[in-house]
Amino acid sequence: MQGTMMHRPLRIIDILIFAAEAYSDQGIISVRDEGDVHRITYPDILGRAAQLSQALESIGINRGDRVATLAWNGHRHFELYYGISGMGAVCHTINPRLAREQLLYIFNHAGDRALFVDPSLVQVIEAVQDSLPEDLVLIVMTDHEHMPESTLELLCYETLISTESRDYEWPHLPEDTAAGLCYTSGTTGNPKGALYSHRSTVLHAMMVPLGQTSSFRAGKRILPVVPLFHVNAWGLPYTAPLAGMTMVMPGRKLDGASLFTLMEAEQVYSAWGVPTVWAGLLTEIECQGRPPNGFSDLVVGGSAAPRSQIAAYEKLGITVNQCWGMTEMSPVGARGILPSSLQDADFDTRIDAKIGAGRRLFGVEFKITDDDGKRLAHDGESTGELFVRGSTVISSYFNDKDATDAAFDDDGWFGTGDVATLDAGGRLVVRDRAKDLVKSGGEWISSIDLENTAVSHPDIATCAVIAVPHPKWDERPVLVAVAAGDARPALDELHTFMSDQFAKWQLPDDIIFVEELPINATGKVSKLQLRKRMADYVHPDQRETSG
Repeated sequence: MQGTMMHRPLRIIDILIFAAEAYSDQGIISVRDEGDVHRITYPDILGRAAQLSQALESIGINRGDRVATLAWNGHRHFELYYGISGMGAVCHTINPRLAREQLLYIFNHAGDRALFVDPSLVQVIEAVQDSLPEDLVLIVMTDHEHMPESTLELLCYETLISTESRDYEWPHLPEDTAAGLCYTSGTTGNPKGALYSHRSTVLHAMMVPLGQTSSFRAGKRILPVVPLFHVNAWGLPYTAPLAGMTMVMPGRKLDGASLFTLMEAEQVYSAWGVPTVWAGLLTEIECQGRPPNGFSDLVVGGSAAPRSQIAAYEKLGITVNQCWGMTEMSPVGARGILPSSLQDADFDTRIDAKIGAGRRLFGVEFKITDDDGKRLAHDGESTGELFVRGSTVISSYFNDKDATDAAFDDDGWFGTGDVATLDAGGRLVVRDRAKDLVKSGGEWISSIDLENTAVSHPDIATCAVIAVPHPKWDERPVLVAVAAGDARPALDELHTFMSDQFAKWQLPDDIIFVEELPINATGKVSKLQLRKRMADYVHPDQRETSG
C-alpha cells in the first residue's frame, strides 16, 4: 500500500522562492571586484535570477548544458547558482587557483558552453584562451562601466540580463535533474567530477542545519570564507537562505585584517572556512586584543583544525565546530557539535571532544573496513578505511568509468580514502588520509595526530608530517615546519614537548624549517607538492651510513 500524499519534485529554485517570501528583509552583502560593498535582498535576487535564466536561453543555453563560473564570493555568483540550475542547466564552479593543465582538462571534460568570470580573473582566461573550446561564450560579471579591456570577445553580465523580465515561469524539472558540477582537487591523475542533482542539493541543504544547530539563526549574518567554487561553499548558498540568514560575501581578500574589518562592520555571527584562514584571523584578533563584535560561531572544514586553534577561539567565547566531508558527499557528511552530555564538562574535556570530525548527519551512513574489505566494529578503537553511502553521496563520477570502478566497493559504498575510527554513538575520528599515513616497522603512525600536537608548540606556526623511506623501518615521519618567530626548536626539545602524547617510536625523526608550506588550490597544505620538494631528502640514518 502506498501513501496518499502529494509528490512534488525537489527543486533548488524553491529555496530562493521561499527565502524571498519568508525572509524578504535578508539577502546578500558583497565586497565586489568593483571596489564597493553591495547590498541586495532575496526578493531582488530572485528577480535577477529570473532575468539570468532567460538571458542564458537567449545565448543558446539548453537544459543539461554546463555553464561554468570562475569567480569569487559575491552576489552575482550566488545568482548564477539559482539562475543556471533554475532553468535546467548545470552550474559548474571552477577554482581559479588551479594549474593551467587542470583548468583546461576541466573545461574540456565538462564540455562547458558558457563561462561567467569576475573582472579580476579575466587574465586567467586570457592565459589559456588558445586552448579553450571555440564556441565558449564568455560573460564578465560586472556592469558596462567596469568592463575590462581584453583581446577576448566578452559579454557584460549586467547588460546581458538588463532587457529580460523579472518574472519567469520556472520549469518543473524531475528532481534527479543534474544541477551542479564540482571537480575534486589534490587527487592523483586528472580531476574527477561530482554531478549533483536538485534532489541531493535540497536534501543536503535541509540536513546540514539539523547537525550544525549553533550556526544557523534567522536574521543573523553568516560569512562563507570557504569559496563558492569549493564544493558549493559547503552548501551555504542553499542552507543560509533556507535558514533566513544574510550571507556576507568577502570577495577576494581573505587575509586576517580584511576579514576582521568586514566581520566587525557587518556584525557577522557565524563564519565558515579552512584552518589556514582562521590562523590568519586569530593573529589579527591578537593584534586587536579582541574578536570582531558579534562573532560567536566558527565552523572549520577542509582539513582538521589543530587543538590549539580550537582552544584559542573557545577561550574568546567563540563556539568552534568542525565539519567533515568530501566533494563526493555534497560535501558535508559529519558535524562536530558538542553532545549535550558534555555541555557542562570542564574546558579541556570539551576541547578534546571537538578534535574529531563529529557525528554523521542524518541521511549519511558510515562503515569502516580492514584491508580485506571486512566490516569492523564501531567501538572507537578499530581502525580502517571509511566508506559512506547516502542520498547526498555520488553513485559515480561524471563521465569517468575507471575512477568510478576504483572508488566503490561491491555493495555500492563509496571509499573515502580516509582511515578512521567510529564509536557506537556514530562519532567519527579521522586518523589520516590513507596515502598520508606513515607505516613504520609494520605499525601505522598518524601524520594528523603528530601535526596537531607539534603545531601547539609556541615556536611553530604551521607544519606538515610526511613519510620518508627508511632502510630498516620502511618509512619514518619527518616534520616540516614554519616557525612562529625567530626561535627554531631543536628536535630533542620537540620530542620532549610531544612525549606525553606519543610513544618514542612514533615521534618524527627530523624537523626541517621552511619559509612556507605549499598550499593547494583549496587552501590546504599540499602534501603532494611537499613530497616533490622533499624528493632528494636523505634520512639522518642514511646520512650517517653514507658518511
